[in-house]
Amino acid sequence: MPSYRYRGRNRMGELIEGRVEAANTGAVAAQLIDGGVTPLEITEAAARAGAVDWRIFKEQPTLTDLILFARQLYALLKAGVPIIQAMTGLVRSTRNAGLVEVLKDVQTQIESGRELSACLARHPRVFSTLFVAVVRVGEKTGRLDDALWQLAQYLDLEKDTRERVKAALRYPAMVLIAIAVAMGILNVVVIPQFAALFARVNVELPLPTRILIGTSNLFVHYWPAMILGVLLIAVVARSWVATEPGRLAWDRFKLRLPLVGDILKRAALGRFARALSMALKSGVPLTQALNVVARAVDNTYIGSHILGMRTGVERGDTLSHTAAGTGIFSALVIQMLTVGEETGAIDQLMEEVAGFYEREVDYDIKNLSQTIEPVLIVCIGGMVLILALGIFLPMWDLASVKLRH
Repeated sequence: MPSYRYRGRNRMGELIEGRVEAANTGAVAAQLIDGGVTPLEITEAAARAGAVDWRIFKEQPTLTDLILFARQLYALLKAGVPIIQAMTGLVRSTRNAGLVEVLKDVQTQIESGRELSACLARHPRVFSTLFVAVVRVGEKTGRLDDALWQLAQYLDLEKDTRERVKAALRYPAMVLIAIAVAMGILNVVVIPQFAALFARVNVELPLPTRILIGTSNLFVHYWPAMILGVLLIAVVARSWVATEPGRLAWDRFKLRLPLVGDILKRAALGRFARALSMALKSGVPLTQALNVVARAVDNTYIGSHILGMRTGVERGDTLSHTAAGTGIFSALVIQMLTVGEETGAIDQLMEEVAGFYEREVDYDIKNLSQTIEPVLIVCIGGMVLILALGIFLPMWDLASVKLRH
């Protein structure tokens, strides 16, 4: 039987934590409520040391797989197919091995009488809190097919935004990698040849040449230690980013990157507006919507501020005022939230904001290469200048010495 960790408050309002074994999260919640504990968070505990979870070798579902799942289930339910029969068909037609295992478990749980949203919540690595929340509202309102259609549309836009942001980062990353490879070849192969030539001549080498030769000697004699150091730094950095403080600092740093950081921030704001619009349009309560949207923006730093907004709203403050207090939302978002609160149309106005940011991000990505090219050209030109001075200055000195003799 799986083990679950929980956080909750007892009858005195005190925060307590613990671990219980149960068949699923619903059973955990029932045990806690029977014991006078109001559950706040329930997560599946890690497997025991030495136990092998063979599911990690399954192919992980992608965003495209989730889009197809939402669209196919929407079409089947819209056509009047019972949900159990629909899940049976999806298990047979889904190609992703990891998603097939998840859908089999969902099908088994539905057959035992559980709701679809509760079944999906058992797999948080596949179905986000936003996905589960919208499905739950669709079940309660009897409009599950409409909820699935909205999710498919949202995920499709999310996939498009992520692909455009990756495309924006691909070009500078490839150029930087090419520069690093070229520098390695120069330091290991080319410069040592010139260093051997200059060593046979008793002349004082200029500073750029001494720097190049010193750098080359470092690469030639200590390259194993340098590679090991780079790998060690990468492992430590990856482990640090996996922690909550590290992830928060990394996501904050990404937003401050020159040229690219502003695009990433606007893409996150567009994702926030789109997710909030869909959640509110589906009937998710505002405080719950902010909770799920905080995870949907794919940026821990911005998500922490959204959770702060939820706390302010729970205290009775307005959404626009709490958004203004975070310092991360633009004047456009705050103004739209203010108007939306006055007119009761936050979902519609947030949809307009999402469209505006998505168009801006698309335009900036198309022009990013033109913005980055001059910077890269200056960097490459500086490297070529240093290399040329380091190699040709001593050669000119040698030529002048020979002319004197």
